[in-house]
Amino acid sequence: MIGSEDFSLIPESESIIKPLPKPYERKIITEQELINFINTSTNQPIVIFGANWCPDCQILSAVLSLPSVKQYIDAHFSIMLVDLGRYDINMNLLEVVGIEQKDGVPRVIIFDKNCKAINLSTNDIWRTARDSSPQDIFNYFQSFKQDINN
Repeated sequence: MIGSEDFSLIPESESIIKPLPKPYERKIITEQELINFINTSTNQPIVIFGANWCPDCQILSAVLSLPSVKQYIDAHFSIMLVDLGRYDINMNLLEVVGIEQKDGVPRVIIFDKNCKAINLSTNDIWRTARDSSPQDIFNYFQSFKQDINN
């Protein structure tokens, strides 16, 4: 993990634009597709479980779409969005990545270069993303960045 003094800052000129994004596509994802994504990502894999009806999922997506954040994320991470619908699709995939099937989204799972989840104790922290600043959200992702090529 890197120290917070080394975190990139979001420029003041960037802000969340409304309407907020709704990136989830109600697509069924198989366990094998999920495992393949985690094992074959060229960057550090992240799986985000969410749904379009959830304001915290929308805020998280909006922050990840800010130009400076997106540039950083694209350079260091590969993200798979998993739609949980109204907790009626893809719920089995939560256990595949090591978390219980329970309500509350978004759930962010960040993996290390060995495909091991490294943030299980805080995977549900963004269920209240609306109470955090975009910089706090960005710092969270930066704090888990690893050099995947070593």
